[in-house]
Amino acid sequence: MRDRSGESGFPIRPVYDEGDLPPDLAARLGAPGAYPYTRGVYPTMYTTRPWTMRQYAGFGTATESNARYHQLLAAGTMGLSVAFDLPTQMGYDSDEPIAHGEVGKVGVAIDSIDDMRLLFDGIPLDKVSTSMTINAPGSVLLLLYQLVAEENGIPASALGGTIQNDILKEYIARGTYIFPPEPSLRLVADTFAYCRKETPKWNTISISGYHMAEAGATPVQEVAFTLANGVEYVRAAIAAGLAVDDFAPRLSFFFVARTTLLEEVAKFRAARRIWASLMRDEFGATDPKSLMLRFHTQTAGVQLTAQQPEVNLVRVAVQALGAVMGGTQSLHTNSYDEAIALPTEKAARLALRTQQVIAYETDLTATVDPFAGSYVVEAMTDEVERGARELIDRVFSFGSSVRAIEAGFQKREIEASAYRNAQEIDSGERVVVGVNRFAVDVEEPYEPLRVDPAIEAGQVARLARLKAERDGAAVTAALATLRDAAAGTDNVLYPMREALRARATVGEVCHALRDVWGTYRPSETF
Repeated sequence: MRDRSGESGFPIRPVYDEGDLPPDLAARLGAPGAYPYTRGVYPTMYTTRPWTMRQYAGFGTATESNARYHQLLAAGTMGLSVAFDLPTQMGYDSDEPIAHGEVGKVGVAIDSIDDMRLLFDGIPLDKVSTSMTINAPGSVLLLLYQLVAEENGIPASALGGTIQNDILKEYIARGTYIFPPEPSLRLVADTFAYCRKETPKWNTISISGYHMAEAGATPVQEVAFTLANGVEYVRAAIAAGLAVDDFAPRLSFFFVARTTLLEEVAKFRAARRIWASLMRDEFGATDPKSLMLRFHTQTAGVQLTAQQPEVNLVRVAVQALGAVMGGTQSLHTNSYDEAIALPTEKAARLALRTQQVIAYETDLTATVDPFAGSYVVEAMTDEVERGARELIDRVFSFGSSVRAIEAGFQKREIEASAYRNAQEIDSGERVVVGVNRFAVDVEEPYEPLRVDPAIEAGQVARLARLKAERDGAAVTAALATLRDAAAGTDNVLYPMREALRARATVGEVCHALRDVWGTYRPSETF
C-alpha cells in the first residue's frame, strides 16, 4: 500500500491508529459548543434542528428571480441566497456602457429600490433569512433590503441574514472590487457599527474562503488566507473604536466543500479551533459568541463538469456530506447543470432534495460530531491546523493581510496550487470522472436555461422612468451629503441610506464614493 497525498499536500496513510492521536486530545477537542469548538459551535448541533438549507439563486430581472425564490421556499428552502449580476457587483447601473452584455447574466440586476421591491415581493422578510453575495457595494444592497422591509412594516431590528461584504478576498481571488483597500476596510467597519445599532440580528460579513478555493487554493490555503483576512477585519473594527465583543459575534465565514470528504471535515474542525484561539488570545474576546467560527458552506462549483452532468449529483451529495459532518451552520448545494448554464428549476429542486435526504433520511442528525476521536480525522485536523498556522504567520510577516495582498503573496500561492492541480488532471494522476477517465463518446443533449437578452433593454427603460419620476434635486443633495461623509469620518451608511430612500441608484451611490475614494488598480506584482 502506498501513501496518497491530501489536497493540501500532506500524506494520507493507509492505516491510522491511536499513536496518531495527540496526547492532549481531550483538551484539543473540548465539548461540543465549548472552547475551542473543534466539535461544533453549539452543544446539540443538528440533534434539535438541521442546518439552514439555503439555495443560491438569482438571474435576469427581479421579477424572474422572485418567482424562483417562491419556488424554492415552496420546495422547503429555509433561507434565500441572492446572486447579483456583474454590473451590480461592481457598482454600475444597467444603463451604463460598461454593463452592456452583462445585465442579468450571472445573477439578478438590481439598480434601485424599485428593483429590490420586486425581488422580495410577497416574501416575509421578518421570517425568512436572506444571504446576499455582494461585496464592494454590500452596504448599499443591505440598506435597500432594510428600506423595503420598513415599507412593509418590518423594523430593521427584526431582519436576519448576511451580506458577504468581504472585500479582501476580492483582491486575492475574484476581482469584483471597487475602492482601494483602506477605504474599503473603512466601509466594512462602518457597516459593523451601523448594523450593531440598526440591524442587530444581521451578520455583517461572511469572510470567504470559497472563492479562493474556486481559484485553486488548497484546504490549508483556504483556511489560512480566510482567517488572516478575518484578523484584518477585526483589527480594522477595533481601530475604528469598536469593542471586539460588540461586533465579533456577528462575524461569519463561508467555505467550500470538496469531494475529498475526510480532509474537508478536518478543515472545518481545524478552522474553528484556530479562530477560537486567535480571538481569545490575540484580541482578548470574552463573549463565547465572539470565539465561535460560524460558517456557511457551498459545494464546490469548480469540481462540476459539463461532461456527463448527471454525475454532478453524486459529487454534490458527497460534498454536502462533508459539510454536514464538518458542522456547517448553513449549506447551499449546487445544481448538477451549473457547469453548463444557470440552473433550471428542476435542477435547483434536486439540489435542495439532496440536503433534505441527508437531513431526514440519514442518521447524521442523530448525534453531534460523528467523527470525534477518529484516528484519521483527528490526525488530519492537526495537519490542517499546523499548515494553516504556518501560512497565517507567513501572511503576517508582511505586516498585515493587506500588505501581503499588495505584494501579491496570496494570489501567487493560490495560482501555484491551481497550476499543480491542472497538471495532475492533464497527466491523469488526478482522476476526474467523465473527463480524463470513464468518458463517453457522445453526450446526451441538454437544453440549458437562457437569459433573454431583452432584459437589458427592459432594465434601461426602468431606469429612465425612475430618473424621470423622482425628485432629482433631492437625489443630488443626498449624494452630496454622502460625498461629504466619505471625505470625513462620519459613518457613511446613514447618508447612503437617505440617498437610496430618495431613489438614488446603486451606480450613483457607488460613483459618489468613487469620486472621493477613487478606484483600485492592481500593482505590477499581480
